[in-house]
Amino acid sequence: MSPLPLADMKFLLSAEDPARIGPCAAEAAFVGRSNVGKSSLLNALCRMTMARVSGTPGCTRTINVFQVGRERWLVDLPGYGFASGPRAQREGWGPMIEGYLTGRPGLRMVCALVDAKVGPTKLDLMMLEWLKAAGLPWRAVANKADQVKPSRAQARRRDVAQVLGLKPEELAWVSAKAGLGLAGLRAELAARLDS
Repeated sequence: MSPLPLADMKFLLSAEDPARIGPCAAEAAFVGRSNVGKSSLLNALCRMTMARVSGTPGCTRTINVFQVGRERWLVDLPGYGFASGPRAQREGWGPMIEGYLTGRPGLRMVCALVDAKVGPTKLDLMMLEWLKAAGLPWRAVANKADQVKPSRAQARRRDVAQVLGLKPEELAWVSAKAGLGLAGLRAELAARLDS
């Protein structure tokens, strides 16, 4: 399988209710706090602008599904933490995300994004603990690595990994903007979606 069949990539649907999303053979989801770059990373991995990107935290307000091959999906989930928008709507995102993640038998990987420069927040650590407790397949991904000075990158990756309880090589170190680390993550996603 090629690194995600880009020719077939297309926006499939948006939903607020996970129960309204039909079955899929294999899918990977992107979670993280608002403004960590989930949509930008998804676009960079697929080499096309499909997911809506905004400078305003909380732009993604629904479960957005993208087809990247026959019965293969990438899913962009709303961010947690600070976000713009009505409070009642923001409070509904937690149950929406949890409902999606726990109700998808075809879920092969959850890319749990953290900010490479800022490091894991309390909410990021809570999300990872929840993913572990739920027994879901997850991968820690540090995005925005381009914002870390090259001379500090190795030490910063080690520090972020340590906070997450991981070895540095277990933390995907990427930049949607600069393209850093995307080939490896793209290949890993393709392999998971093809398993």
